[in-house]
Amino acid sequence: MQIFLLKFFLLFSSVAILTGNLVTSTSYDYSASIECLAEPQRPQYGGGIVRNPEFNDGLKGWSVFGYGKLAERTSDTGNRFLATDGRSLSHQSMSQKIYLQRGMLYTFSAWLQVDQGNTTVTAIFKTAKDGFVHVGAVEARSGCWSMLKGGLTAKSSGPAEFYFECENTSVEIWVDSVSLQPFTEDQWRAHQAESISKVRKKTVAIQAVDANGRALPGASVSVQQKRPGFPFGCAIANTILENSAYQSWFTSRFTVTTFENEMKWYANEREQGKETYTDADAMVAFAKQHGIAVRGHNVVWNDPQDVQNWVKSLPTQQIGEAVNRRFNSVMPRYRGKVIAWDVVNENVHFSYFESQLGQNASSVFYQQAHQLDPNALMFLNDYNTLEAPVDGNVTPDKFLQKLWQIQSFGNLSRMAIGLEGHFGTPDISYMRSALDKLAGANVPIWLTEVDVGHANQSKDLEDILREAYSHPAVQGIVMWGAWHPQGCWRMCLTDNNFKNLPTGDVVDKLIFEWKSDNLAATTDVEGLHRAELFHGEYKITINHPSSNSSSMRSLTVDSASQNNSVLRVIV
Repeated sequence: MQIFLLKFFLLFSSVAILTGNLVTSTSYDYSASIECLAEPQRPQYGGGIVRNPEFNDGLKGWSVFGYGKLAERTSDTGNRFLATDGRSLSHQSMSQKIYLQRGMLYTFSAWLQVDQGNTTVTAIFKTAKDGFVHVGAVEARSGCWSMLKGGLTAKSSGPAEFYFECENTSVEIWVDSVSLQPFTEDQWRAHQAESISKVRKKTVAIQAVDANGRALPGASVSVQQKRPGFPFGCAIANTILENSAYQSWFTSRFTVTTFENEMKWYANEREQGKETYTDADAMVAFAKQHGIAVRGHNVVWNDPQDVQNWVKSLPTQQIGEAVNRRFNSVMPRYRGKVIAWDVVNENVHFSYFESQLGQNASSVFYQQAHQLDPNALMFLNDYNTLEAPVDGNVTPDKFLQKLWQIQSFGNLSRMAIGLEGHFGTPDISYMRSALDKLAGANVPIWLTEVDVGHANQSKDLEDILREAYSHPAVQGIVMWGAWHPQGCWRMCLTDNNFKNLPTGDVVDKLIFEWKSDNLAATTDVEGLHRAELFHGEYKITINHPSSNSSSMRSLTVDSASQNNSVLRVIV
């Protein structure tokens, strides 16, 4: 037995050595196709550490998993790929043995097809110490190739084997262009820094000139950020209305919020026909007073346990009438006062209103919402798309299918993706891959309810927030930490005296890190000062010894700003 284990370890060690020289890339490929293509694309990173990723060498490097059978295939265009043959168990497929290194972050991708219909195919790693780890899934179809993109962070070092699983045993699984690319934690952080510099900052040139347009060298330039450009916030509850300490702590940090419960239907109409918006009205007014944007959460909720009993007791026609009254009550009331709506909450997971009003119920609701508040973003909001690759109900592909179903019903130009982000232990590698896939929809993506529900909250919260902020597709983040004296839902940021907990310290650290804080400089011989600034609103103040006065200008830096565009200020 000892000799067998030694040979097994040497086999995987030799694999790691043989393939190690392929790990040459330090940059990250954020691309992920959401199209079903006639031919698969080339493997990312040239396949990374996967041997024979395009099957140009037949079955070399590949094994049968689950006592199935494999077949080499060639398309009409000469493309070579691998197929299962005669599956009777869900896990019977092709596999490859690799060696995982603890702490490394792996991005995985493959192109898949099935020989008939369409079905979910999942990529799974069988590890020596951590069991079976799901890394991603794709809706594979017949007649074209779809890209699966996933990821995992290795919890321990040791031999592993990846394979593909499909519950529908009547289909063949076809695989091509497989890639597994490892990155160190330092490389992962470098990806984040590179992306932040590219998508959250711009280089601005400020030039001091006199009244005749002549450059003024040696002028003093002060750059003060008045408001950050990236929406970053936290949920609030009605407990903020009468608590000045809570108000001070909150308003000094955040630019956007979501109400925990106060704008939900069951809070506004607990009994049929008896509406109340007292708390929601007061909270909207509070937010407006302090320049804090509000996300409307939510119009209706598709989870039956969050639908009022009086609604569920109505005949079908009257349910439709009640929902219509709800839309025409809450949305006109807050039109122009909220920037977005979670229209049908969690309707990738749940389908209560579809079961009552027909399969197009959500599509009808979103169309109505666009008509009632055409300037607000309309979010498809759900959980576990980032948090848990094992939840097959809300994979990125399933999320996109629901989005496209709603979009296809009408001209819905203001759709957006809301990812709740209620994390247990996060896998940042998988989180990035899911965002990559969702980004292909070309609609705004927000993390809408971020929290962490276990003891290692502060570190994991920081990892999640950094990953979200640095991802090119993410346009806003709201945490789910509304304060209550008896405790928060899953994650608090402060104690009851509004002193930061470790989670709150993480938030403050990142807020400071993601701002251009009170920069001071002197113009060069051409009267210029160049500064790399985070997106946001700025006050520019310039002084020069030749003038007894200061000149001030406002400046907005955003994604539309041109790098090195010159702001000329007359002193």
